[in-house]
Parts: sequence; structure tokens; C-alpha cells
Amino acid sequence: MLGRSSVPVSALGLGGGGLGNLYRALPHEEAIATVRRALDEGIDFFDTAPFYGFGLSERRIGEALSAHPRHAVTLSTKVGRTLFAIERDDVRVPRHSFYSSEPYEPRFDYSYDGVLRSCESSLQRLRTDYIDVLLCHDIGALTHGQEHEPRLQEFMQGGYRAMQRLRDEGTVRAIGIGVNECEVCSSLLPRCDFDCVLLAGRYTLLEQGALTELFPLCAERQVSIIVGGPFNSGILASRPSDADAHYNYEKAPVQIRERVQRIERICARFGVPMPAAALQFPLAHPQVASVIPGCSSVDEVHHAAHWMTTSIPSELWKALRSEALLHIDAPVPS
Repeated sequence: MLGRSSVPVSALGLGGGGLGNLYRALPHEEAIATVRRALDEGIDFFDTAPFYGFGLSERRIGEALSAHPRHAVTLSTKVGRTLFAIERDDVRVPRHSFYSSEPYEPRFDYSYDGVLRSCESSLQRLRTDYIDVLLCHDIGALTHGQEHEPRLQEFMQGGYRAMQRLRDEGTVRAIGIGVNECEVCSSLLPRCDFDCVLLAGRYTLLEQGALTELFPLCAERQVSIIVGGPFNSGILASRPSDADAHYNYEKAPVQIRERVQRIERICARFGVPMPAAALQFPLAHPQVASVIPGCSSVDEVHHAAHWMTTSIPSELWKALRSEALLHIDAPVPS
């Protein structure tokens, strides 16, 4: 269950960024098949957002799950951006890294009315009358820079109250934030009654800085962690020597590729695929409820499910720790 809510999540979930044509145009039929393969693999937690393909990811997930019993899946989506109609763009030209021809453009809106409008639109695209987990998307200085404080005030005075209302009314069952940084989480948790935090890329096999301050605060406030970006945008699931390997949604810098190469060598020594270690590692922490890699093909779902059950010897974790590649306090799978 997420925090103090009654919302269940599977240990392995599915991140919906790729279903919105992140980095490449994904055929519609393949997107639908990907979601349905996830169901076949026992995955019943699906995370998406209006931003992912400007409604495309939500629409595809809604279609793929339309014949599946609603109570048997957990749906998570986000607020904080409102979609405005524009002239349809050429799908061959990416916008915000999405190859989507959906005729909308996202604008940040953390206001009370903006959050209510966004949620209502998501309900329609997802073909449902309630959302299990509603997250405030990309609040924080990492995204907004000098505009962070005004955006934060907009959220606290408006959007957060709207999220509380939606939870009180039963339109959503749990609320939280979905971000790529720890600082805003630590700032908001003492002020907000959240059930969960979706933290992307900050608690992974590659980096564990969230252990120091954020995770103890979450434990104190009974807030669950959903680990997004367990492959750090792909580099933990690809060849780190590849100059095009992604980290934090961009090409990985040399020092990151070198660190991942060290991790890869240790995994290879024990005959363990590095992505398997990357998926299983975060779940060893008692505060982590689910890990949600972004899968955008049937094969990627199959591999993720296989990696979750791959046997990993305890000596591998000891070797990573001995080479200072794991935080000294990081729990590891038994």
C-alpha cells in the first residue's frame, strides 16, 4: 500500500513516458500490445502523465486497459501542466523530446482550477471515473529555476488544495509529487499530507543521495517511494561505453559512463545482467513500494519481468560496496 492509503501497487510497474513517443515514434498497435503484455506479466501498476506525448500516453493506456477490470489495476497520472490546443505538428519533428502529433502544447499550471481541469481531462483520456494516484509533476527548482518560488506558492495556495479536494471526494485515492530531485520533496513533505513520492533517477544503482535526508523523512511521515527512472534514463540498461547512452534525459557525460562501466564489470563478474541489478536494488529499501521502468515494447516488458526474477548473489552487492559504488547505508536484496 502507498503510505497510509489503501492503494496497492505491484513491485514492478510500468512507466508510460515511452508510450507517449519519447525519443521515437512508437506505432499505436505496439503501444497497446506493450500495456497488454505488462498485464500478462503480472504488472498492474501503470504511471503516466498528460505531458507524455501531450495526452498520447494516457489515451493509449486508457484504450489498452478498457477491457480489463478497473479494480484490478492501479493508475497513476499527474497534474501541473495543462494542454492547450494548437495546430497539429509534424510527428517527425520532436517537441519536448516527444515525437507526437497530438494537437496540444503543455503549459505549466499549478493553480486550483488548472489542477481540476487537468484531472478531468486525464479521466477522459484514461477512460475511468477515478484515478488511484495523482502526482504534482515537476515542481521544483530543477525544472523552474528562478521561477521556482512563484510556482511553489501557486501550488501551495491552489493546486495542493485541489488535490486534497479530489482525494476527499474520492476522485483520486492517493496524492503526492512526481519529480527528479530530492530537495523539493524534503521541502514539501513537512507541509503537505502526501501519500507517496515518485522519485525519478535519484535512488538507483548509480546514485543513492536520497538516503541521507529524504528517505528518513518519508519514513517519519509514512510516505511511500515509487522509484522512477531506475535505469537513469537508459544508461543502466544499455552499453555505457556507447557515446549516445542517456543519463538524466541527455547524453551521459564521460564520468557517468565510466562509473556505470565499473558497475557493469562487477555485474559481469557474477554473470548478472546489469539491468537486473538496477531493477532489484531499489526495492530492498523498506520505503520503496514499487519500481517503474519505462517500457515501450513487448520485448522490453518481457525483459523487465525476467530481470526482476534473476538470481543475484550477495557477493555482487558486497563487491559494489567494497568499490564505493554503493552508499554504505543502502539496503541490498537478500
